[in-house]
Amino acid sequence: MTRARNRRNRLRAVTSLAVVALSAPLLSCSNTVSLTPAENANSPDCARVTVSLPDSVENEDRRWTDAQSTGAWGNPVSIILTCGVKPPGPSELPCFYLGGTDWLALPQETNLQRVVTFGRDPAVEVAIARTGGLDFAAVLEALGGVVDAALPVASAECTDRTDVRTAP
Repeated sequence: MTRARNRRNRLRAVTSLAVVALSAPLLSCSNTVSLTPAENANSPDCARVTVSLPDSVENEDRRWTDAQSTGAWGNPVSIILTCGVKPPGPSELPCFYLGGTDWLALPQETNLQRVVTFGRDPAVEVAIARTGGLDFAAVLEALGGVVDAALPVASAECTDRTDVRTAP
């Protein structure tokens, strides 16, 4: 009887450990940021961007996302990167160069500034919260470096660049 009881106890222990081990990833999913992938998120170039994203940007820790070719930082989320958006054509929007990448500033929203790469295909969009005191230029220096290293060389560049460090 002792052998049978020991075997049952070991089986219960192994089963309990297996349940805990398999549940751990599911428990951590509660912190996942729900996003929508861009139209061309399945691009191999976007995969290179995604695997190169830093663990933190401007002291904001990276969060898991549930959409292909995306990245998010902060709790609450203050920075979102989406690769695979439609590349913009020639534009009158303000353009600036940070992190080896040209960025177009999209029209301002109340608590959010969105930018998109210029001359890169696929394009990358970054949304930065205007709350929380993030250094806009430092965020784009960090993420622009990833974009510059992971995506093909830019096919175009801005002809008139704004200096965002001194712009009003």
